[in-house]
Amino acid sequence: MSYKRKKGKSFTKGKRKVYPFKGIDYKSGLERNMAILLDAEGILFRYEPVTFRVMEGFYFPFKSYERQANGKGDMVDRGQKKVQGITYTPDFIGKGFIIETKGYANETFPRTWKMFKNWLTENEDYDPDDIVLYKPQKISECEEVVKLIKQYQNERRTQTSK
Repeated sequence: MSYKRKKGKSFTKGKRKVYPFKGIDYKSGLERNMAILLDAEGILFRYEPVTFRVMEGFYFPFKSYERQANGKGDMVDRGQKKVQGITYTPDFIGKGFIIETKGYANETFPRTWKMFKNWLTENEDYDPDDIVLYKPQKISECEEVVKLIKQYQNERRTQTSK
């Protein structure tokens, strides 16, 4: 697959940098590069089309003395209130695949990724034979993902035509 990485094609929108391609503002260059590769191979996808609730919110009845999440401020009671659930929005979803491009993961992402995998296993609407997860972390891995998706789609076509 011949692909030349595009550099310097970003701009600032509000407070964040965006990476446009075909009318969509991607949040990272790796996301945009993944979209370019998928598009070049004719693989249909949607960008961040759905958010999954991987853990429900709950009421925490205990007292809990702690500082703000950023570590600033005084120790105050932050308990006895509703705790928000945890959601996860994959970067790309297409027929038979979910892709999460993750160049530099923050400290919470590995936990959320595990929770998403667990959510998929417990949700009867999703069949392990119908969805493959991919998590490329660099452009060479994005290229490999495209090859794997094409291979998977060809195998599925062959199975259904028998």
